[in-house]
Amino acid sequence: MAADSPAPRDAWTALRAATSARIGLARSGSALTTQDVLGFSLAHARARDAVETALDIDALEASLAGQDVIRVHSAAANRALYLRRPDLGRVLDAESAARLTPGAFDIALVIGDGLSSQAVQNHAAATAAQMLARLAAYSVAPIVIAEQARVALSDEIGERLGARAVVMLIGERPGLSTPDSLGVYITFAPRRGRTDADRNCISNIHASGLSYAAAADKTAWLLGEAFRLGFSGVALKDQQGAPVLPGAPQLPA
Repeated sequence: MAADSPAPRDAWTALRAATSARIGLARSGSALTTQDVLGFSLAHARARDAVETALDIDALEASLAGQDVIRVHSAAANRALYLRRPDLGRVLDAESAARLTPGAFDIALVIGDGLSSQAVQNHAAATAAQMLARLAAYSVAPIVIAEQARVALSDEIGERLGARAVVMLIGERPGLSTPDSLGVYITFAPRRGRTDADRNCISNIHASGLSYAAAADKTAWLLGEAFRLGFSGVALKDQQGAPVLPGAPQLPA
């Protein structure tokens, strides 16, 4: 190539600007460039930190702006056991179970550390505040903060609180693009033995993903439909804002 020739245009530049995925990585000989290798290693380290860092519950409770809070713990006594035994993260320990008493609540709101405490630390309080503002017409139990929690732990919590539905905010499994993604799981008539098919999920709540307001709007809509229809999960389709075609069958009232 002549010295005054323009550098070849990288055809991947525009595509990289549209996604956080690793696409069109540069090569040095038969290997990736040092920059890409180091970037991958940094993302992997951040994901591991998100899994292994303990949730600062005092700071989280303080950020909930004076809301009544109940702290509980799963049967997984520590993080190492939680990661090895997912089943223990789905049930409360005996002391926590005794702490929850039934009431006449429409909704139980649970915040669980899950697989990314960073997601909960960064986004849970703001998301919960947006949700509570939209759920003012419902009776909401004291917010439950759950340590070493899996999604199904919300079933037992909702059942013990006597709630008609449970909403769980939980840290999602971190990836190499986003280590602090928050998820929301909605279950109507929560009880032990429910499966993931009984829930509706809203995911990717983080700075570059779904906004707190959008997540709260979707949660309120799904809860309204769950209460109207009497179920959640795969049978409850997300049709918020979907256009209705003339002659299309309607969901039962």
